[in-house]
Amino acid sequence: MTVFDSIILGVIEGFTEFLPISSTGHLIVASHFLGIEQTSVTKAYEVIIQFAAILAVVFNYRDKFTLQKIDLWKKIILAFLPIGVVGFVFSHQIKELFSIEIVATMFIVGGIVFLLVEKFFIPNEVKLIDDVEKVTFKQSLWIGLAQVFALIPGTSRAGSTIIGALLVGLSRKASAEFSFLLAFPVMGAVTAYDLLKHYHEFSDANIMNLAVGFVVAFLVAYLTIKLFLVFLERFTFVAFGIYRIFFGVILLLWFNS
Repeated sequence: MTVFDSIILGVIEGFTEFLPISSTGHLIVASHFLGIEQTSVTKAYEVIIQFAAILAVVFNYRDKFTLQKIDLWKKIILAFLPIGVVGFVFSHQIKELFSIEIVATMFIVGGIVFLLVEKFFIPNEVKLIDDVEKVTFKQSLWIGLAQVFALIPGTSRAGSTIIGALLVGLSRKASAEFSFLLAFPVMGAVTAYDLLKHYHEFSDANIMNLAVGFVVAFLVAYLTIKLFLVFLERFTFVAFGIYRIFFGVILLLWFNS
């Protein structure tokens, strides 16, 4: 992996991790075009850029990471439990689900779901929660259950949590913010597990490449979170639904041609 590869993958991870379009699918395609093989060094790099994305959440929401917000974090941990338990118990079965066809199909399915939700999501006719701290424990649990679908490759963790949040009465902005914060325990657990599993492989990695990827992923993720919220003040998730369908179809056609 070259420095150029590190920059490209860092940008993709930072930009797609918190948008409802699946970072995994985009990294697969990018790695394919760049000719990057899935080796132990590549895995170490992925751990680093995921950690960078987690830090972007912390820096964007520093005010939420205090003892005064303990009630909010109780709800976030509750939302984390379903995917934590299911992911741990069925980890081997989940790995067997991985294939380009499944990734592409879930891109399309997710896109259709977004379009359907937006079709029947009428903010002016219902009272929506616009503050993540006002989310109830019951709503948090439902969002957590929706997040379990993210274990299917190509579904998108952000996408499944945002859909779940919209369906239980959160505004688009609050749905996105709850998804950002929920990423902290989810990605933190995944990154910690991968780090313990692959820590010895960091000695084989190019430190410069890791550093470049980390910085790029952090900066892009930090800006993406801010810009995404600005986007949601004026637009809906329809564009993401259309993009997912388009990207999924392209994946199916490309890898089956």
